[in-house]
Amino acid sequence: MTDLGMFGGVIIFLFLALLFSALRVLREYERGVVFMLGRFHKVKGPGLIIIIPILQQMVRVDLRTIVMDVPTQDVISRDNVSVQVNAVIYFRVLDPERAIIQVENYLEATSQLSQTTLRSVLGQHELDDMLAERERLNADIQEILDKQTAAWGIKVANVEIKHVDLNESMVRAIAKQAEAERERRAKVIHAMGEAEAAEKLAEAAQVLSHEQQAIQLRYLQTLTEIAGDKSSTIVFPIPVDILEKFTRSSA
Repeated sequence: MTDLGMFGGVIIFLFLALLFSALRVLREYERGVVFMLGRFHKVKGPGLIIIIPILQQMVRVDLRTIVMDVPTQDVISRDNVSVQVNAVIYFRVLDPERAIIQVENYLEATSQLSQTTLRSVLGQHELDDMLAERERLNADIQEILDKQTAAWGIKVANVEIKHVDLNESMVRAIAKQAEAERERRAKVIHAMGEAEAAEKLAEAAQVLSHEQQAIQLRYLQTLTEIAGDKSSTIVFPIPVDILEKFTRSSA
């Protein structure tokens, strides 16, 4: 009886072990890709699922958005400037079956693909585009990655370029370029001001040439400005009409 009792206990233990190994609990954001004797069977979950021990195997797949940091990449821009760029990508698994069957390791594959795509896309643009057109570059990289990872059942939602690092010599060159640009703008604005002032003076001279009273008022205003200044200059005002008579008689 003792041997039978021990044998029965072992049978019960094995039965319970098989039962517990057959029960799996998948969270709401998880799915299980089930294989039957090595062949794909179905995708199960979430909740409590039953797996036939030995005959079936299950691989868990996380459906949440994954945030992956792209390591710093050495990129040579189209204008032959060497920069170091890193980025971050946001993606999630839409089709667990393809994510497990179509690629060996979808996380590693996505990481490697994002690195090569980052170098390829940025290498086609100049340094100024990398610094000023990040939104457009992010969209281009995201579109390329999304098309290539679609076969793996992965959706790339967003790509963000985080840093574009330059060496010190390039930083100094950009600073000189910015300073030269500011000086150019200052000279252009000054020249435009001179042109507008000359245009206004020409219009004023045109008006004064037709109105003698305006010339006399301008003459008196000039005398007022001279008198207001603390100087020892003595001015003898002469009516404009007298000067006009002299000019006519000489003519």
